[in-house]
Amino acid sequence: SSRHFSVKLRIEKFNTKMVEGLDSKRPDDEIWSSRAAFYFAAIGAAVGFGNVWRFPALSVQYGGGAFFIPYFLAFFLIGVPILILEIGFGQYWQTGDVGVFGGFNKRLMGVGVASVACGWMLVSYYSVLIAWVINAFFDSFGGDSPWDDEGVTGTIAIDYFIDNIIGAKTLGDDQKATRVVWANVGYSALSWFFVWLCLAFGTKATGRIAYVTMGIPIVVLVIFLGKACTLEGASDGIEVYIGKWDLASLNEQGDVWARATTQVFFSIGITFGIMTAFGSHCKRHEPVFLNSIVIASCNSIFSIISGFAVFASLGHLAFLEGVAVTDLSYGGFSLVFGTWPVVLGTLPGGIHWVRLLFFDLFLLGLDSAFAILEGVITVCSDTVYFQHTPKYKITGTFCFLTWLLSIMYCTDAGLNWLDVIDYYINFCMTLVGLFECLGAGWVFGIEDQFESVGHHAVYSWAILANFGPVIIASAIWFGLEGDRPAMAGFMALIGSSLVGVAVTTYFLDKKMKESPGKWTWSEIWWEVSFSNIFKLKNLVEPTIQYIPDAWAYLIKGLIPHLLIVLFVSAAATQNDAGNANFGDYGGDPLAPH
Repeated sequence: SSRHFSVKLRIEKFNTKMVEGLDSKRPDDEIWSSRAAFYFAAIGAAVGFGNVWRFPALSVQYGGGAFFIPYFLAFFLIGVPILILEIGFGQYWQTGDVGVFGGFNKRLMGVGVASVACGWMLVSYYSVLIAWVINAFFDSFGGDSPWDDEGVTGTIAIDYFIDNIIGAKTLGDDQKATRVVWANVGYSALSWFFVWLCLAFGTKATGRIAYVTMGIPIVVLVIFLGKACTLEGASDGIEVYIGKWDLASLNEQGDVWARATTQVFFSIGITFGIMTAFGSHCKRHEPVFLNSIVIASCNSIFSIISGFAVFASLGHLAFLEGVAVTDLSYGGFSLVFGTWPVVLGTLPGGIHWVRLLFFDLFLLGLDSAFAILEGVITVCSDTVYFQHTPKYKITGTFCFLTWLLSIMYCTDAGLNWLDVIDYYINFCMTLVGLFECLGAGWVFGIEDQFESVGHHAVYSWAILANFGPVIIASAIWFGLEGDRPAMAGFMALIGSSLVGVAVTTYFLDKKMKESPGKWTWSEIWWEVSFSNIFKLKNLVEPTIQYIPDAWAYLIKGLIPHLLIVLFVSAAATQNDAGNANFGDYGGDPLAPH
């Protein structure tokens, strides 16, 4: 149709202006050498520390096997559609996040900026996690290392890690930083040198490196799983991990849904600009839907298998110590630098198993770190300012700058800074995901909707019938106390939505009377509700191949609404002091953390 053509023409004209002087197709060394290389790099980006120490712990914390219900709902209803969006449109327009969302509407370029800024903030502390792993690996060769001491406990091991590897033993009661741990500054610089090596020589080289940085952790995980399942007591740990289904926790622990969603975001690697950048290095006719399913599925399989390996090992340690599995430290730093190394230390050749674990963690962290930075570099390389700058120079500049930013986490208070900023990054991710879906589902093609049905109908449908009711209901659900906020919230949601639909109907009726015979009710409702997202789908589908209709319905009709609810839910979750975590996370004082 003429409206479809005008949308397509406007996008092409805008993107031509945005990347003036650039070829629409990337140079040969900036295209993945094969689909397998893309898979390994993208899966490596998605699989990181969180798959090992965060996912299994969340499962136990939120009802065992019951946690898989919100996890897989978030995976299929939110994670995979956004992954398709990022890979698909990066591939279609052959550009990073800023170019992609500027393609939806030139006023949305800030969404791309927010996305890569979120990733840059994250990688500034993620590199220090890698530095701590390198520090622990080399420390395991020293005489003070506790991981192979006879009779060592997880508590002793993690205290040693926090006090000596992180360097927190000099912290006072006020938790203010007192010194820089120069060893970690050096190890952080070393980690950034490895990141530079992985990115500096082009996408083809990065893909070949990913065969190693992702391939070895897969092999090591299989080894750990096979060994752990043969240990006495392993079945008790697996029972705690997935055998018990406490469905009541899904209702009693309201933040479980938000935690499951952010775990999906973290583990798939969306909202950081990674997948858009990686997609832009694919050939334009790659099957986006198939690629997205493969990447997302492999990530979840790695997470689930990691949980079996971790809790089979913890079951063995619980058997040796005569305690319950849940009495052991089973999440975060306490797991990977305390409990799990202690378990491995009980095996023949134990210290070598511990070193293998640290080496495995280094590789997992490395490919996630260079993937996050690739999102930033791709955005810069696609501008007219840096289009002719060699990649090794851009990469080196950002590695140096991010290393400088990481020094704050190399102080003795670094863990405090990391914990707090990591918590608030979750909210950034949720907002970026929301804005990405708004850009594709609501802002793209809005000018054509204004022309066809009028701006009053479009605004009333968006604000009065969709997002206004969700915001009102969320305020009631999570802002009121008592026994009936859930029912009151649903009543407010339904009532205000009906009001919005009635107002929209009034404006649509006026539009139909202006042009008798042009519209039927079904046609004009389709035009105001889903026409723009399906025009977008039809525009790109001939190039990036099949995208299911369900993707369009989810991106516009469900995901933005859910992310608003999840954001408010997470922000309203209370800490032990009875205050909302948002703004009072962990009860920390406002200064310095």
